[in-house]
Amino acid sequence: MAVVLALGSALVYGASDFLGGLASRKASVFGVVALSQLAGLAALLALLPWLGGPVTVADLAWGASAGVLGSTGLVVFFRALSRGVMSVIAAVTAVTAAAVPVLVGLLSGNRIGPWAGAGILLALLAVVLVSAEGGLASLRAARPASLTAPLIAGAAFGLFFVLLDRTSADAGLTPLVAARLASVVLVVLVALAGRQSLRVGRSALPLVLVSGVGDMTANALFLLATQQDGQLAITGVLASLYPVSTVVLAQVLLRERLVRAQVAGLAAAVTAVVLITLPG
Repeated sequence: MAVVLALGSALVYGASDFLGGLASRKASVFGVVALSQLAGLAALLALLPWLGGPVTVADLAWGASAGVLGSTGLVVFFRALSRGVMSVIAAVTAVTAAAVPVLVGLLSGNRIGPWAGAGILLALLAVVLVSAEGGLASLRAARPASLTAPLIAGAAFGLFFVLLDRTSADAGLTPLVAARLASVVLVVLVALAGRQSLRVGRSALPLVLVSGVGDMTANALFLLATQQDGQLAITGVLASLYPVSTVVLAQVLLRERLVRAQVAGLAAAVTAVVLITLPG
């Protein structure tokens, strides 16, 4: 069940990123992030009577810390996208986000079989390939200095998964309230400090709202996956396959053409999931 929930999380994360990306073409990035997160918070509060649970101070602290890291990652990620090669930034950010929970999980005592280990390595490769919209040549052209921001963003996203995994199984989705409140406050403060617009026009509003609800749904699916005794090394890397659904949606709805590296990445992702689910 944990594997299914983590895969569902990746699917919804990717779809939400796709919609958020479309909205960001029509409105301020900070406005898109802030309003989408508020929409997600509203959806979460509506579900708490059924999916919430008793929380400790530690649960709320883990959730709030995760929210701060998640929003920090978003700000750094979007700023990097505005200044660098998108394919390189997306690839480095995604693979770092996948690698962090894997490393933390293994260091924390997660034991995985040879098939799952091979699947995790293949999944990391898949994330790089799928994100390489400019082909492998764009990745080889990256300069070390340009990798700092995406590495920071990826580490923040990966630690978001790690910190949510620290919350207690009985807490349900309640820790996400602290995560989202902390995230919204930080994004708004950064926008105000940088004199960035928070306005979102009517044309982008539906995309923003659906993206925000989807992002919260993905967070909830991942948190439930960790509460189903899912190993962080596995759930983290599966949730980090979110670029797959983003790329597929862009290909289907926007008619964007896949380069060979991306096709290979999609095949690698499917194979990785199969390997991870094999017994032993």
